[in-house]
Amino acid sequence: MSLLPPGSRQPALLQTMRMRDPVHYFASLRRRYGPVFRMQLIGFPPQVVVSTAELAAEIYSTDGDGNRAGALRAGYVPWLGDYSLFTNDGEPWWRHRKLLSPALHGRSIANYPDLIAEIAAEDIRTWPLGRPFALQEHMQAITLEVTLRLVFGIRDVTQLARLRALLLTLSKASGSPLLFLMPARLRAWAEKSPLAMRVPVLPTTRTMKASAAVDEILFAELARRRDEEDSGATDVLGRLLQARDDQGRSMSDQEIRDELLTLLEAGLETTATGLSWAFERLMRAPDVLRRLLEELERGEDDSYLEAVVKEVLRLRPVITGSGRLLDKPLRLGGYEIPAGWVAIPMFSLIHQDSEAYPDPEEFRPERFLGEGAQAAQKSFLPFGGGRRYCVGAQLAMMELKVIIREVLRRVELTAADPAPEAQRMWHVTLVPGKRAVAVAREQPLNRASLSEEPRCPVHPAPSE
Repeated sequence: MSLLPPGSRQPALLQTMRMRDPVHYFASLRRRYGPVFRMQLIGFPPQVVVSTAELAAEIYSTDGDGNRAGALRAGYVPWLGDYSLFTNDGEPWWRHRKLLSPALHGRSIANYPDLIAEIAAEDIRTWPLGRPFALQEHMQAITLEVTLRLVFGIRDVTQLARLRALLLTLSKASGSPLLFLMPARLRAWAEKSPLAMRVPVLPTTRTMKASAAVDEILFAELARRRDEEDSGATDVLGRLLQARDDQGRSMSDQEIRDELLTLLEAGLETTATGLSWAFERLMRAPDVLRRLLEELERGEDDSYLEAVVKEVLRLRPVITGSGRLLDKPLRLGGYEIPAGWVAIPMFSLIHQDSEAYPDPEEFRPERFLGEGAQAAQKSFLPFGGGRRYCVGAQLAMMELKVIIREVLRRVELTAADPAPEAQRMWHVTLVPGKRAVAVAREQPLNRASLSEEPRCPVHPAPSE
């Protein structure tokens, strides 16, 4: 008797086509088959999906020895290189995790809020007043600038402008849906073939050429920074140059390059999308926005702001889920999942679990305050979980809070259309369907105090 979970019997092609609207597709499978179900997509091993935090924990328990999350992703982001936390497994992954973590936590980022606010303010000054515009484009510009200054640390104005343009090209090209529809072998051939590289419209060509141009700048910057030997550097690149592992070994230029681009891939689009959803939700929740403004004006702490951010990421998860390629069979929710399958905690379903979040469709930041906060936090997985919990989560939360505060201080936003924006799949992120269209007006003068209060103290990352 088979102990496999139930699931769709449709051909893999039809199941893959349903991924154009993954949120509704996964929800329909959950309603039909329960909290554990299987599915099959073209180009992937068989998959089992779970929709509760308790079942997700069973998958995460295999992180130490039992899955290869990196191998699952490696073929889809080859430009990240051989040393990326995103694509590595085992001891190489663990070595890099320990080297990278100190640069992204605690005192290393404690002085970042002021610069993040300054970067946000520079962009906000360019916003049109009194007419609709897409907030997401500006959120991308702000988070890219934060990455350039705080992570890459490049100061040369000319190189900064060139790298800014190249990173945008790389982000857009690597996010092309065509890349994820191409069979793995065809994609690998297109990335290396001189013939394919002569076809400029191919996303593989644009990605690899942009990656090569970025490398030219980054390796030159690394050489310059090594010559300077600046032990007091506060950007992530500078801290990685100083990092040493348990055997006293430093990171090579290639290792640092790969991790810098990993931070770009993991943080740029996701943080910008989280910010876009934050304003999309706040513009349609006047009571929440009113309380948030009142709390920020009082300036006592940022607990309600943090609750708002968490509720946004719960209700509008940026990533649908993140899988593990199983090396060993796994007993999961009463079923036997074979080795070679992919096990996926599906965040978009876990965050809609009515047992953990009563009335899950309501935008209610109070879930993360008071007596219910611990239960809400237990099922809160926007940064994943287990050993591979997002290394940049603390910096991402800081960015979200500082930028939201700065925007609310400087402008008053209203929705151009009162109807909620639909969730739309772009690359691997769920973005607002109209890119968070808003109308900005000058903020009343009494809001000017919002940025004068102490900004967003650093909170320890849950899994560190």
